[in-house]
Amino acid sequence: MFEIAGVSHGFCTVLKKELLQDEHVKVATYRVLHPLTSNPQFLVETDGKEEPRAALTNAAKRLLKTSDKLRKDVVKELK
Repeated sequence: MFEIAGVSHGFCTVLKKELLQDEHVKVATYRVLHPLTSNPQFLVETDGKEEPRAALTNAAKRLLKTSDKLRKDVVKELK
């Protein structure tokens, strides 16, 4: 289990969904004990063929690639 400081439910939901796209991730979930005083706590479990940290790193890289593409597409359409 790990915490992510300064992020919203929106980010957590996107990260959770991306983690679940990994075939080695069996469980990806999070909770927020109190919305004003606590950080989201994530739980990631894998099948053992990939470490949870590697799954998280790979998911973050995929999200970065997706957000870069979205940004470029928006900029292109606004010109």
